[in-house]
Amino acid sequence: MSLPKTEQTPDDPKRLPLARRRRAQRLLLPLTADEREAFLDDIAQRTSPSIDFYLFSLLAGLILSLGVWIDAPPLLVLGALLAPTLTPLIGIALGTISGSMRFFGRSLIGLFVASLLVLLTSTVTGYMAASWNPPTLTQAYFHTQIAWDHFLVLAVGSILTTVSIVRTRRRAAVASVALAYELYVPLAAAGFGLGSGIPHLWPDGLVLFCIHLAWAAILGTLTLLVLGFRPLTIFGYTAGGVLAIIGIIMVIGLGGAGAAVGGQVALPTPSPTATSPPTETPTPSPTVTASRTPVPPTVTLPATLTASLTLPPSDTPVPSPTPVYAVVSAPEEYGGAIMRDGPSFANRAITSILNGTLIEVLSAIPTQADDVAWLNIKLPDGPEGWMLQSAITIATPEPNW
Repeated sequence: MSLPKTEQTPDDPKRLPLARRRRAQRLLLPLTADEREAFLDDIAQRTSPSIDFYLFSLLAGLILSLGVWIDAPPLLVLGALLAPTLTPLIGIALGTISGSMRFFGRSLIGLFVASLLVLLTSTVTGYMAASWNPPTLTQAYFHTQIAWDHFLVLAVGSILTTVSIVRTRRRAAVASVALAYELYVPLAAAGFGLGSGIPHLWPDGLVLFCIHLAWAAILGTLTLLVLGFRPLTIFGYTAGGVLAIIGIIMVIGLGGAGAAVGGQVALPTPSPTATSPPTETPTPSPTVTASRTPVPPTVTLPATLTASLTLPPSDTPVPSPTPVYAVVSAPEEYGGAIMRDGPSFANRAITSILNGTLIEVLSAIPTQADDVAWLNIKLPDGPEGWMLQSAITIATPEPNW
């Protein structure tokens, strides 16, 4: 006579011993296999990216790139508020510790696509802003440097987001905003630097984004371990070990990386560099210019000067002629005059000079061309050209026009 087979049923949590019951309450997953599978399916659905996730990431990238462009911190906060909940980041941690390569890869690809949208949007904005001479970009440089307070905000956001998703079955909006701010803002600054050609923003912002991403994934995995989740497959142990090694490397190299990034990034406010004045080297034949000394200097030879140091007659300094200065005085409706590279309207225009600008007249005799008189002039900063005589008022008594 054969005994009927009995169907095994899971233990009733109410009948468990007190110590085991407390341990079961601390566990992240339910005790039974069916409940565990249903729990993982529910987490997988809630952490999988959707179309709205990508659309809001694109919108956040646009707002963040505008905030970087005009150096406005409120726009950076608004971009982080409009960013979607970064559930794929928690999916990466959960896929790592659960051993599901499919879940891990799907979450990683989803986060990569959203980050790529932010990067492309900020790159296009930076390319558009390249021709408008962007301002000091204080916020952009600040958010591409390694700082302990950013890591603190990122740690709080990663831990609270993980706990809220897998424990309370709801999303923590404030914690996710902290994650989006610390991940998307450096990425937007990197894309803006790539599009505008501003040095250091592109590599530093991208490196900081990767460091923040690895730090958030490590903290999410550690949070799951504290909540009672244990790796179920060899992939979970391997991936967890890899993340631990990455974390150790980050901690060891954090000081060196911070010094490297901080040394490359200059202060956002441009400051003039102090340059020493050119040193005057003595020459055997001194020349006298009217701009430095209007009267030729007299050289007093000491009594012990030998005949070999006597200046030859050919080295006698000859004073240069007194330069003629004038000011631009075109009709008021024009506001200035145009300097060309030749005495004709057909010649190329070099630049426009405002009324009242002091210029030097190089030719005392005007050149006639196109039925008007032209003068060869020189600007204070060096360029030479030709200008209408009627647009110039002489400032010195010569020549006699």
